[in-house]
Amino acid sequence: MVFILRVFALLFLSAAFSLAQQDPAADRCPAVPPKPILSKLTDPFTFFNKRPVRTKADWECRRAEIREFLQRYQLGPLPTKPPTSVTGQLLENGTFSVTVTEGDVNVTFTAQIQLPTVDAVGGPKDGIPAIIAVGLPTIPIPPDVAVITFNMVEIAHSTGLPSRGKGIFYDLYGSDHPAGGLIAWSWGVSRLIDALEKHPETGINAQRLGVAGCSRMGKGAMVIGAFEPRIKLTIPQESGAGGSACWRISDHLLHTRGINTQTAGQIVKENVWFGPAFDSYTGQIGVLPIDQHLLAALIAPRALLVEENTGIDWLGPESVWGCQRAARTVWRALGVADRMGLSLPSGHNHCTLPETSKPYVEAFIDRFLKDKEKVNTTVFYTSTEFPEYKDKDWIDWDVPRF
Repeated sequence: MVFILRVFALLFLSAAFSLAQQDPAADRCPAVPPKPILSKLTDPFTFFNKRPVRTKADWECRRAEIREFLQRYQLGPLPTKPPTSVTGQLLENGTFSVTVTEGDVNVTFTAQIQLPTVDAVGGPKDGIPAIIAVGLPTIPIPPDVAVITFNMVEIAHSTGLPSRGKGIFYDLYGSDHPAGGLIAWSWGVSRLIDALEKHPETGINAQRLGVAGCSRMGKGAMVIGAFEPRIKLTIPQESGAGGSACWRISDHLLHTRGINTQTAGQIVKENVWFGPAFDSYTGQIGVLPIDQHLLAALIAPRALLVEENTGIDWLGPESVWGCQRAARTVWRALGVADRMGLSLPSGHNHCTLPETSKPYVEAFIDRFLKDKEKVNTTVFYTSTEFPEYKDKDWIDWDVPRF
């Protein structure tokens, strides 16, 4: 009897499945997408309380909200008040020493200043424009622009998970401070600029500063440019995850399409660039009110040139393409789209700037650090097409005009 009932049940389910297959509604209803995207990128033009961003003043408030969210959920917090004092001293061979005091504790770090080999724009009276190179310079610096090499690992170590809480930032604020390495590096560059502003004998014009870096230093350059408003030009190079690529898109590339792209879930197991609070969100990125397009957008309306590499899947070139298309909508809304550029070439090694990208770097430096007029900085290109990428999958906002 039991056998007969089981056979009857199977026949019933088979018939029901057959009827479901023949459901006439299937012909008149929208097709079910084969790979649904459950979380699009966060709208830069809508506050968290759903109020729209309509004016430039609104954008400044939205910018402050994004800045807070990035610190709370991803990067960790900057100190809430400025240090007691910041002093600088120009030593031999271009070494610039910076001492930061907080209460009765002080720490010191150094940066290396290399002055131009030819006459610089502005001359001795106005000071010389400079690129702050995070770690080491990996882009061609014009001979009339200074290079300031910033040793970020003095500020916050980044040699794997055991290095959390190590470096002079943590000597000053405590080894348990929840700031991740990237935001601590940003703090360090801010203190460097504080000191440069007080010491014109360095020859540097602290109002004409750019920042650049590649790979992990590119992640740092992006965060520094986003959180330090005195930086006029930001050039992150091949920064990938945690820099120019969006977490949501990278997750989709890896988990849905099988492309070997670094994701949030992997990167927090590699190093201590982010605050510890980020760990609990890496498996549910879609719930966060931020993504990397909003980190880039914090730089607007200042200048940003993103240099990437389509030849390395790990960097997530398709993710970078979509992420920076989303970020650029903020520059478009502000009426300064030509201050934001993206160059995605291929055929070169990691952190080796190809010849095709050098004119873009030169143009951005000419316009935004040397104040040259009539320089064309309109660039947004990829050498590789991404046929499966569609804006509508990730961007569901209209671009206002402020």
